[in-house]
Amino acid sequence: MNYFFGEEDGKDGRNKKVRYNRYQLLRVTPRTMIQVDDVLSLRDDYDGLMYWTQPAKNRSADILVPPNFVRDVKEFMHMRGLEFVVLFKDIQKAIAQQNPRMTRDQRIELRNTKGHEMTFKRYHRYLDMLKYLEFLSTKYPELVDMITIGKSSLGLPLKVIKISTGLRTQKGDIKPAVWIDGGMHAREWISPAVVMYTIKQLVENFNVNKKIVEGADWYILPVANPDGYEYTHTIDRLWRKTRSNHESDEAARTISSYLFGQPCRGVDMNRNWNFHWGETGASDDPCQETYAGPRPFSEPEARAISDFIMDRKDRIKLYLTMHAYSQMWLVPWGYTNKKSKDFEDLLNMGRKAVEALSRVSGTQYKLGHSTQLLYPASGGSDDWAKGAAGIKYAYTVELRDDGTYGFLLPASEIMPTGRETFAAIKAIAKAIVCKN
Repeated sequence: MNYFFGEEDGKDGRNKKVRYNRYQLLRVTPRTMIQVDDVLSLRDDYDGLMYWTQPAKNRSADILVPPNFVRDVKEFMHMRGLEFVVLFKDIQKAIAQQNPRMTRDQRIELRNTKGHEMTFKRYHRYLDMLKYLEFLSTKYPELVDMITIGKSSLGLPLKVIKISTGLRTQKGDIKPAVWIDGGMHAREWISPAVVMYTIKQLVENFNVNKKIVEGADWYILPVANPDGYEYTHTIDRLWRKTRSNHESDEAARTISSYLFGQPCRGVDMNRNWNFHWGETGASDDPCQETYAGPRPFSEPEARAISDFIMDRKDRIKLYLTMHAYSQMWLVPWGYTNKKSKDFEDLLNMGRKAVEALSRVSGTQYKLGHSTQLLYPASGGSDDWAKGAAGIKYAYTVELRDDGTYGFLLPASEIMPTGRETFAAIKAIAKAIVCKN
């Protein structure tokens, strides 16, 4: 198995490692709508602020502040009576500590003893994941099939792993199917790690999970945005978007689409889906983290996933997209405050998941309407899965943690997050398999 991982051309001025020395992560809690507006206004006054979570009344927001603005931002918050705490005084130190390195000897030992280098004690590069999937398909050919559904903007393969004991049940009925994806937002490393853990449980612990594997076909895409994910390992740990270049696209060329004389790259893949695209909670500015793209499905990754799902939409009964962070199980719609007609059905099914999750180690997830628990956002994949593909049970899962580490969740949290999330997936899959 050979995969070519090409280098980027560096046209956006980002061919050197981005460092976040002395960047501070502040948690601010607005108590009134006026204070919410105050927090949002900071974005206009100070370039380079990164909103890890969005502010709402009586709900905290985590904001990463460049060192040259720390004093001014804190003074502004004091003047406006905003409550805030400093979570990290130097985010670069947290980045350096997040992911322990594996030595060459450790890699060799893993290959010799297990046949692959995949562990759940560190965050792996994309190639490690592909090799592990290839290992599974070779060792368990009767259960595992690897499907290339397309390529990323930079040519990386988008690999879906199909886990199936056959198309039909023992009664002769066509099986329902489950879709799971991770890594849509590049910096959310816990997402692909948990999806890989789920694959391991379904395949290598088949006898324990026999009922849900025999009852449904599983289509799982561990990394939906491999270009961005790799970029967070090599250049910018906190990158969110894809790595596409729409400089030549008339719809994307604006004065604001250039930063330091260079075109801004990438699209927020979770704003790029063709269902209420470009409405609330999405930006038309290519330099913003929530840039929706010049058009729906401008990103080859989103197009490939949508084509694959639409070909199987009548069989897929459960759609799960894994994100981080906040510990939430979110129910559509995200584009509007209105709830779907079957909202209570989705809520009841989601309750099975979060209750199973909490029984593992006591972790509490909030369950509810996406716009109320998080924020309005249009063009999201879960809305598309439900509204366009017609998949009844479509959810976004915001994984650990609740903000202590945020996107920089230590690798030591992979296993506990994986165990509890798989318990949730197993519970909801059982319920849906039994319904069909």
